[in-house]
Amino acid sequence: MAESINIFAAEEKLAALIWREAPLTSPELVVLAQKELDWKKSTTYTVLKKLCGKGVFKNENANVTVVLTRDELIARQSRRYVEDTFGGSLPKFITSFFGGKKLTPQQAAELKRLIDEHEAEQRPLCSGRDENG
Repeated sequence: MAESINIFAAEEKLAALIWREAPLTSPELVVLAQKELDWKKSTTYTVLKKLCGKGVFKNENANVTVVLTRDELIARQSRRYVEDTFGGSLPKFITSFFGGKKLTPQQAAELKRLIDEHEAEQRPLCSGRDENG
């Protein structure tokens, strides 16, 4: 399983700007962070370096690009949380999440659709018959 990536508050602020504006140059990012976050150039580069080190973004030749989208990052963090907290058991996580609350018919339908969409096909390796029947 892919390693979980923890993003701290300051990193999340800069990441949100990058996801919104990428691709962009690092000087453009400095200007944007100064304008929207009131950050100094050194702060922007320090936080960008941390995010690049975590594999979320890449900064090559002053060009900042996305390696992991916001959705990919959240999916990775969510899988790690279920793995660490519930031993990888999605049913245990869902039971805990709902905590005795009832699902609306729309929520139940959406969950059923997702399960059907992601359910692995179970095909027998051998049917016990040859091709002629």
